[in-house]
Amino acid sequence: MAIIITENDKIFMREAIRLASESVRRGGGPFGAVIVKDGKIVAGSSNRVTIDLDPTAHAEVNTIRQACRLLGTFDLSGCVIYTSCEPCPMCLGAIYWAHIDRIYYGNTRKDARDIDFADDFIYEELDRPLEERTVPIVPLLRDEALQSFRLWSEKEDKTEY
Repeated sequence: MAIIITENDKIFMREAIRLASESVRRGGGPFGAVIVKDGKIVAGSSNRVTIDLDPTAHAEVNTIRQACRLLGTFDLSGCVIYTSCEPCPMCLGAIYWAHIDRIYYGNTRKDARDIDFADDFIYEELDRPLEERTVPIVPLLRDEALQSFRLWSEKEDKTEY
């Protein structure tokens, strides 16, 4: 299925790029994103890692959080995200968890790597067996931890996501 890029797509991407440039001027990282639903921007944010002292405060994550609050949902089906750079693994995971329908991006992972924002090491880590990862990942108290999973499985009035 061929995707046709519209003038509106370009307008939305330019807003994400504007937010990225504004972020640099404010002391943040060079990343911006907007989420669009029904042809209208519902949320937009930029990278605030250094501003908020929060390593998860990437543009896409901030924008997802804002859109969810404004729309009153954790499910962003029917939404599209425009991000000034190809999403890192964390942001890509958040986009998938939010059920966003489509991702448009400006800069590539290589472009980001060229200015010292490299996330290839995370992709490489994910391909390694647990025992070979750089940060030790150790199973602990699984039998006890399974209790919350049993509770979830038995709960009849749960909200699935």
